[in-house]
Formats: sequence, structure tokens, C-alpha cells
Amino acid sequence: MTHTTDKSITEAKIVAIGGGHGLGRMLSALSEFGENVTGIVTTTDNGGSTGRIRACQGGIAWGDTRNCINQLITEPSVGSMIFEYRFRGNGELNGHNLGNLMLKALDNLSVRPLEAINLIRDMLKVKTHIVPMTEHPADLSAMTKGGEVICGETSVDELSDIPQRLYIEPAVPATKEAVVAIQQADIILLGPGSFLTSVMPPLLLKEIEVALKKCQAKIVFVTNLDKEHGPAGMMDLSQMLNWCERSMGGRQIDTVLTDVKRDELDERYNQHIASLASNNHQWRHDREKLKQAIHGIIMAG
Repeated sequence: MTHTTDKSITEAKIVAIGGGHGLGRMLSALSEFGENVTGIVTTTDNGGSTGRIRACQGGIAWGDTRNCINQLITEPSVGSMIFEYRFRGNGELNGHNLGNLMLKALDNLSVRPLEAINLIRDMLKVKTHIVPMTEHPADLSAMTKGGEVICGETSVDELSDIPQRLYIEPAVPATKEAVVAIQQADIILLGPGSFLTSVMPPLLLKEIEVALKKCQAKIVFVTNLDKEHGPAGMMDLSQMLNWCERSMGGRQIDTVLTDVKRDELDERYNQHIASLASNNHQWRHDREKLKQAIHGIIMAG
């Protein structure tokens, strides 16, 4: 990546890959970059409101996309209140998030799921691009060390050991806008978030693997501030980096953004060490600190 000056820092093309709260946090931290930021969102969730909608209506998982949009809403409005509303009660609507239902309804009315996202973005004045990793229904599967195949994100999270490998079932194509965003990016951010079920799924799509392998961007892995529960919590940082690199066709990660020096890491990784934790919750990234850290990495060129 070419050196980025002060004048051009806000012109940097940034791609953030992941899902859930982690990607939403990252995108909201980078909201001042506006349309120069693209979030590539995992679409394999099969739990909660999202899982129930998928079970009865099919389609991609909308929960992670909704979470990202929620965190990007800067102007509270009736529209944003509606989008964030969650039903309570004893009936079938109990636990459903209205934003998920809205996205699914717009998906049914649109030619492509991406059109549904863009309609919501326009309505809620969200400038950041949000692109699903694929527009085709698919699930995350894992093969255990004993050779058993486990299907579904929630089942992967419940594994008692690190899986042998992950894959997307069926083998669906990546969204072409996601591939183009990677090709044009100056910097690509992996994480933070649930490693196996948020960060990894997009990397398992062939077109994204190839795009990441060939891209000229600086690739940055953003560490979590706390140990995860489940099998991802049994992995050390070196294992996570190796999994990412294997899924990017051998393309090496350039920089690791971390809150403490990681002595266990190979010297080939550039460690960018910065205070990242929120003052209120030590396990949550602070938006302003995250923004300043990414600024620093972009400035380093």
C-alpha cells in the first residue's frame, strides 16, 4: 500500500470483514470515512430471531447486518426506533427484532438482498456500505478432529474442542460487490468479533479467498480484548492468524492491532499496540480509540 498523507487519510478505501457486535463496533468507529468504508458481513447465523426467520422463510441471515446498521445510525428517528424494536410477549413474535423482519420483507420485495440493505441504509441515512458476504442461503459447518461434521453456527459455538476445519455449505458464490471492494481497498480489517463464527465465514468463500490473496491492501487482524467462550477461546493468536492466512490462499497478514505486546507472535508480524478498551467495559473496544489506532496504521502506510 502506498504511503497515505494527512490530506488523503479520509480518502483511504477501507474494508472491514466480520459480523455481529465486533464488525458493528468497527464500522461505527470508522463512520467518518463514510462511503469509503465497506463492511462485508457474515450471513450464516442460525440462532435467535434470525434463525427463526431462516427456518420458516429461508434466505440469508440478517441479524449481523441489522446489528451493523444499528451501530451506524447517527440520527435517532422514528425509523431508527422501529428498526431497533424487539417484540416481547408470549406469542410467535416474542424475541423477534423488527429490523430483521423489515430486512426480510424488503428482501422478498427486492431482486437482490443487497437492494434491501441499501433501501434501509437510505432510510436511516447510513453512508457506510454494508455488503453481505453472499446473497445465497448457506450455513457454517465444521469437521471435528474425529471426522464428524457439525452444521450450523450455534452448533459450532458449542463444540468442546477446536474443529479440524470449517467450510460453508453449500458452496455459494461471494457477492460481487464484496470482491470489488477487496480489490480496491487500501486497508482490510479482520475482526474483532467471534473468530470462528464471525471473522472466518467470509474467508471460506472461494472468490473472497482469491481476492484477498491477490489484493494490494494492507491486511490487519484486530484482536479481541477478552477470551472467547467455546472452541475459539481454546485457540491462541498464532493459530487464528494461521487459519486466516490458510483461508486467504497463503496471503500473509501484515499487521496485528492489539492492546498488549504479543511476545508469542512471529517477528514477521508488525504489531500495532494501542489502548483499545472502553472505560466502562474492558472487554469492549472503544470507538474513538479504535478510530485513532486505524488512523495510525493508515498513516504508517
